Amino acid sequence: MLPDSSTRLNKYISESGICSRREADRFIEQGNVFINGKRATIGDQVKPGDLVKVNGQLIEPREADDLVLIALNKPVGIVSTTEDGERDNIVDFVNHSKRIFPIGRLDKDSQGLIFLTNHGDLGEQDPARRQRP
Repeated sequence: MLPDSSTRLNKYISESGICSRREADRFIEQGNVFINGKRATIGDQVKPGDLVKVNGQLIEPREADDLVLIALNKPVGIVSTTEDGERDNIVDFVNHSKRIFPIGRLDKDSQGLIFLTNHGDLGEQDPARRQRP
């Protein structure tokens, strides 16, 4: 975030690395986001120095060098999901120290290139996740 600029709240939350913009909008709609102690609404702006909390956790902007982008040749037998309960899921397979998730998906029986990231907006770039008209 630039020193004298404001940023849309959902973008600010997404750039912190905890979720995508859509997920941030859901947190806001559910009343789980606060800016400087006041309940936030969709479209709110975050200014430098503002304190943002999501589900009671203080959110801070991620530094550019915190970006994780992994290109993985996914082997057969690994599921392209972030679900904890799913055996052989891709997140457990990679075992990265930061919260990461796949961009796109490959079937369990498929092998091939898949990207993983901790950047919420990159995850939204997956054409399969976009809603079609």
